[in-house]
Amino acid sequence: MARQSRRKTSEPALDDLADVTTALIYRAISRSGRHELARSFSALWWSGVGAGLAISLSILCKGLLTALLPDTAWAPAVTNLGYSVGFLVVIMGRMQLFTENTVTPILPLLAYPSASRLAQTARLWGIVFAANMTGCLMAAVLMVHAGIIPPLQMEGVVTVSRHYAEVAPLDHLLWGMPAGFMIASLVWMLPRIESAGEVLMIMLVTYMIGLGGFSHVVAGSTELFIVMLMGEISPVQAVFGGILPALVGNVIGGTVIFAALAYAQVREEI
Repeated sequence: MARQSRRKTSEPALDDLADVTTALIYRAISRSGRHELARSFSALWWSGVGAGLAISLSILCKGLLTALLPDTAWAPAVTNLGYSVGFLVVIMGRMQLFTENTVTPILPLLAYPSASRLAQTARLWGIVFAANMTGCLMAAVLMVHAGIIPPLQMEGVVTVSRHYAEVAPLDHLLWGMPAGFMIASLVWMLPRIESAGEVLMIMLVTYMIGLGGFSHVVAGSTELFIVMLMGEISPVQAVFGGILPALVGNVIGGTVIFAALAYAQVREEI
């Protein structure tokens, strides 16, 4: 994850965020963003691969609940509790998730724009996104071909994945915008929340993403890869019909809308 663990530093004001100004929150997240920009390729890559694998638990757990519940109007209110599991593991485990990086490294770039910082941000995005996709593909291969999920439960996973794969590309783009905005808002809120509340907030926000049927590029990629490996869609359909549109939507929601608004409200104070 893009946000660093809390620890004692020479800037105690940035670590005590119980009652602080918006500008101070901006500075704290920007500091975390600068840290991420400076991390090595190896650290970013393996953290991103781990995040891709772990986020796939969202699809697995939602599929498990789908397999066990009747196909009724109220079932999504329960099955989407499983959708929060992967996000909880990734965020609490401080793994690199691309949609968090649509806001964290962008804040220092907006405050102090430069060609070198833009290049650093592009490097971070490229490494983390490729690593997330690698982890999602690995998880999909294991679920489809390794026989690690009982048939009944796997049927639920496939049902969930097919539903996502049937969404039109334009809808993935449009529905990706709220998901990107919500993840960015979660990143913005977490520094002010204590550990117990952190778990609740992660579950609440990601549960609403699942319940709303919004498109999250990383979690959704696992679903697309599952359907692709079953031979129901081609790699081109997976990439251009789902992954890239959701990616664009998430970036618009997280960077173009949320990060820009966050900067606009504090630019005269920082």
